[in-house]
Amino acid sequence: MGISSRSSSNRKPSDSMRLIVTTFVGIVFGFFIGVSFPALTTKLNLPSSLLPAIDISYIQEKYAGGNAPSFVKNNNSISSKHRLINDTFKIWVPSNPRGAERLPPEIIEAETDFYLRRLWGQPSEDLTSKPKYLVTFTVGYNQRYNIDANVKKFSENFTIVLFHYDGHTTEWDEFEWSKRAIHVSVRKQTKWWYAKRFLHPDIVAPYDYIFIWDEDLGVEHFNAEEYLKLVKKHGLEISQPGLEPNKGLTWQMTKRRGDREVHKETEEKPGWCADPHLPPCAAFVEIMAPVFSRDAWRCVWHMIQNDLVHGWGLDFALRKCVEPAHEKIGVVDSQWIIHQSVPSLGNQGESQPGKAPWHGVRERCKREWTMFQSRLANAEDAYYRAVGGDMFNSTTP
Repeated sequence: MGISSRSSSNRKPSDSMRLIVTTFVGIVFGFFIGVSFPALTTKLNLPSSLLPAIDISYIQEKYAGGNAPSFVKNNNSISSKHRLINDTFKIWVPSNPRGAERLPPEIIEAETDFYLRRLWGQPSEDLTSKPKYLVTFTVGYNQRYNIDANVKKFSENFTIVLFHYDGHTTEWDEFEWSKRAIHVSVRKQTKWWYAKRFLHPDIVAPYDYIFIWDEDLGVEHFNAEEYLKLVKKHGLEISQPGLEPNKGLTWQMTKRRGDREVHKETEEKPGWCADPHLPPCAAFVEIMAPVFSRDAWRCVWHMIQNDLVHGWGLDFALRKCVEPAHEKIGVVDSQWIIHQSVPSLGNQGESQPGKAPWHGVRERCKREWTMFQSRLANAEDAYYRAVGGDMFNSTTP
């Protein structure tokens, strides 16, 4: 009996220790299971390609009480990790176009074009050819037959753009070429209004030369491809075809000469040219049928004023965009046109008592000419005063 009593008393401490150890091991095991469980559940995530098709916000709202499915919680966790990485490695490229500094340079498409593309197939197979040149006409439907004659003087190397000031567009599909042309329609606007808004240099960048023409030009003696051969031969950055000298009023500089391919200077009335290398005796073309190289147009576009829609005064200022202007601006004599002087856009003006619509348009043209000259003079004066001040300050101890 005594022996049994001692044996029972010795077993109790041993049982207590076993219980403590078992409990501790259970707690530790449960802790590790709890820690490893979230990592295990990530293996049950749905494929990422399926997630965009699921309305995550709806599911989160439905389970707002905290019982959202695990794949939603895990997706939020992944997004948080991505945000952390993006915050750590943010993209900022100052040399990118303004506003695109946060984009990786290789994704940026800074320029575009007027090339027509398909709605099907491989994008790389869309274009069987890429026109090298661009010609635009600002047109009314009444001049359609003259424009048809003009377009036929331009080869398939040209993209054709029609700016419609009278609202008629689909009617032009009587001409087969119209179905391939670009049509932009805004009522009662001029070609310089259109040019400022739709011919940004980054839009027309693929084109070597840009023709910005009126609708009333006779082209019986003109061929666009031959014209450009002479432009390139004589190094012209800004040019126009010679004008028939016996048709309408024109400057001496833009009148066709029958004894040469190109001319770059002329003689005007006494006192009109203080410098023989300045307009209207040189470095000068008119605005009815100008042709610009890509680089020259980039400069000219920036000089066109948003609110001055007629372009009067531009002809005297074009020389600001090329250097030396008296060598890079000229008139192509052997490819010439006739200015028919059809006042069609003038008739889009507003009638006043006792005055035809074109009177108001002409008055606006003259007013814009004065305004443009004043703005240009003031801008140059401000620049030279600022530069002079900077030069003076830089030399002041």
